[in-house]
Amino acid sequence: MFNRALTSIFGSRNERVLRDLSKNVRRINALEPEFEKLTDDQLRAKTDEFRQRLAAGETLDALLPEAFATTRETAKRVLGMRHYDVQMIGGMVLHGGRIAEMRTGEGKTLVGTLPVYLNALEGKGVHVVTVNDYLARRDSAQMGKLYNFLGLSVGVVYPGMEQGDKHAAYAADITYGTNNEFGFDYLRDNMALSKDQRNQRGLNYAIVDEVDSILIDEARTPLIISGPAEDSPQLYIAVNKVVPRLIRQEAEDGAGDYWVDEKQKQVHMSEEGMTHAEELLRETGVIEADSGLYDSKNLAVVHHMNAALRANAIYHRDVDYIVRDGEVIIVDEFTGRTLAGRRWSEGLHQAVEAKEGVPIQRENQTLATITFQNLFRMYSKLAGMTGTADTEAYEFQTVYGLEVVVIPTHKPMIRLDNPDSVFLGPEAKFKAVIRDIKACNERGQPVLVGTASIDVSELVSSLLKQEKITHEVLNAKQHEREAHIVAQAGAPGSVTIATNMAGRGTDIVLGGSLEAALAALPEDASDADRAIARSEWKKRHEVVLASGGLHIIGTERHESRRIDNQLRGRSGRQGDPGSSRFYLSLQDNLMRIFGGERIGRWMRMFGMTEDEPLEDRLITRQIEKVQRKVEQHNFDIRKNLLEFDDVANDQRKVIYAQRDELLEADDISDMVGDIREDVTTALVRRFVPADSIDDQWDVAGLDRELQSELNLHLDLTPWVAQQSEIDADGILEHVRTAVDALFAEKEAQIGSDTMRSLEKHVMLSVVDNAWKEHLASMDYLRQGIYLRGYAQKQPKQEFKRESFELFSEMLDRIKAEVVQMLARIRVRSEDEVAEMEAQQQRAAEGQRLQFQHADAGPMGQEPEQAVATAPTPVLNDGPKVGRNDPCPCGSGKKFKHCHGQLS
Repeated sequence: MFNRALTSIFGSRNERVLRDLSKNVRRINALEPEFEKLTDDQLRAKTDEFRQRLAAGETLDALLPEAFATTRETAKRVLGMRHYDVQMIGGMVLHGGRIAEMRTGEGKTLVGTLPVYLNALEGKGVHVVTVNDYLARRDSAQMGKLYNFLGLSVGVVYPGMEQGDKHAAYAADITYGTNNEFGFDYLRDNMALSKDQRNQRGLNYAIVDEVDSILIDEARTPLIISGPAEDSPQLYIAVNKVVPRLIRQEAEDGAGDYWVDEKQKQVHMSEEGMTHAEELLRETGVIEADSGLYDSKNLAVVHHMNAALRANAIYHRDVDYIVRDGEVIIVDEFTGRTLAGRRWSEGLHQAVEAKEGVPIQRENQTLATITFQNLFRMYSKLAGMTGTADTEAYEFQTVYGLEVVVIPTHKPMIRLDNPDSVFLGPEAKFKAVIRDIKACNERGQPVLVGTASIDVSELVSSLLKQEKITHEVLNAKQHEREAHIVAQAGAPGSVTIATNMAGRGTDIVLGGSLEAALAALPEDASDADRAIARSEWKKRHEVVLASGGLHIIGTERHESRRIDNQLRGRSGRQGDPGSSRFYLSLQDNLMRIFGGERIGRWMRMFGMTEDEPLEDRLITRQIEKVQRKVEQHNFDIRKNLLEFDDVANDQRKVIYAQRDELLEADDISDMVGDIREDVTTALVRRFVPADSIDDQWDVAGLDRELQSELNLHLDLTPWVAQQSEIDADGILEHVRTAVDALFAEKEAQIGSDTMRSLEKHVMLSVVDNAWKEHLASMDYLRQGIYLRGYAQKQPKQEFKRESFELFSEMLDRIKAEVVQMLARIRVRSEDEVAEMEAQQQRAAEGQRLQFQHADAGPMGQEPEQAVATAPTPVLNDGPKVGRNDPCPCGSGKKFKHCHGQLS
């Protein structure tokens, strides 16, 4: 009550922020007459003036009014658009590192030019993050005219770019790209083997378009770069044949083999199901006749069984994925777009491929990974804009420290949002949808029908075909024509069916797109032709205004209120008229999973029939309450993912900082010397403890270890026997001297420059391999950590403790492997190299094998396939080399990981 009283006196936090920013708007407006008088050259010269003032110590905040006035005047001359006052406020919100919530059609793309120009003056780089490559290229081309006029360079990054082009794009003052591309480039830069291979130059300032889609919806899945593992696809095929023979339970404790938990997207097998599955797996020869499903040797089969059950029971074709050209392609549940190149992890994608009968690609091993939360929190300053962020304001504040500011619309909003129509069954619901579309179509009102999945959009399309109503379908299968379909969705009588309308990036103009109409004219069209095209568009515009504007029809509620609001937000832009209504049935996923039975009982109690809708604000509020619960559940999932990734993130920072230090340094001999001393000390102390007596020494064991690990022959036993007085420190000093001499001799043989290069290469190679193995260990640890809860232990605390132990072990392993590899590497003479190459050539004849390394893995963008020739075996005339013995080629790797791979 006290808070309400204070708010009524001083205004809400949002109102106070807007009041403060309005003072700057008045300053910018006062500068407009002065800037209008400037010539183009004088306007362009402002950039150099601002940069000089920054160099002299002036702040960006002090430059803001003049920089914004410069941008506004340039936009008028170059783009033919003038920033509104509310857009100025939006620009200031973005400059302050906050989120600007602006309704659809309020010109967010133009708003972004204000803070982008101001922050690009520092020369540290500005990243503009979009939801797809089309928008990145479109916005960089359109807004690039403004930046180029003012003397700033603009680049755009996208999958499959040449290294030189990408390097230049990141060197530009302003760089456009998708969240995935920025994330993968960050990971790739931290896998680079030289400074020249890195592209990004630090994470300075980012503006995220459709910030809720990127930082909320996509934050549940981490970015992963992976390479193929060695698993065979045959097990997926064999297990997939068993799953259809298992019986799904109707109720959780009912008869059957497995229960599907649709809320958690998990499948649980019953006791009977495990017994039945064991019988079927034995029958098909997947497991041996005398073994059980949960024997230790069959744990991989359990993993495959779980993946196959989820693939068959939860993931549906044309809803969660589509099959195109013999490939399973994921469909984004929030945007309806296909995610080419992305793959589900933990064997799920392979299980879906087995289910669909398409070629199964091998499982992947994680090489590098990061969550979007931790990626974007690394930027020095982060801002975002979207039409729907206020419902997630708490998450933005707690996870990213971003405040949401709701920007008022330029013109009042007059859209009519009708209450939901709830039906008992889906047939009655779709009949009502078609009736509504037909009525709109007859009076020339454009309709946008929003569906939650591809199969529903195709169902509505087939019903419209029966009614002979012309329409367009916009879903993952129509991705290429997306912009054209959306641009014409406001034409009189047009009907557009869309699978999720989040972040499409193209405004629906009432009467259809005038720009598209002008662009369709021939190049030699006269001014009269253009005037006719404009006149015809004006007539169409008036017809649509008279019919009530764009009408939005939702065929079901999404589990997130934001997605529903994004669909509604397509209508009523810039003060246009419009209307919306959602049609629901009790069989819709959201209603069925979260309490539709209760509403159904009410409807039947009041004697309502199948064709009678229930329209009540109370029902709408009840549905929104359910949506809030689901949103909270999804927030908990993201928060949980982040808490685990925070542990990995601290370790990632240490490893990546180490790699940066290695790449920047020309000489790491001091670092290698310190590592060598630590490793030598640890090795000697294992056999000759400090302050120990000679009875506690294992000198013979130390001798064997030095020979095995460092290829150093010292004959310590007779040497110790010859010493009249020797202690543990004396032995340590003797071994250190011998190890230093070994490295000095190697350096004298090959030269200092070669040795420095070798040290750097070996260190990078060892760090990368150790980090890759550590990520795999962390994955296994995370998967099983929740079982600690049965022992009354806190899983997250256990994960932190054990991951720290794993990390410490990895650092010790890195040190040991670096010293071992440098000690064992043998540099061959030119004659030996020639002879070895000849041997390899003879051995390789008839074995022209290749392997592919996919640059992007389960959550990747378009995989960039880098093809490399597999290592060819070395012919060995001596005794047979063991799988775990050092490879005879001198690389320092085990034989099975080097030339033994193809033997």
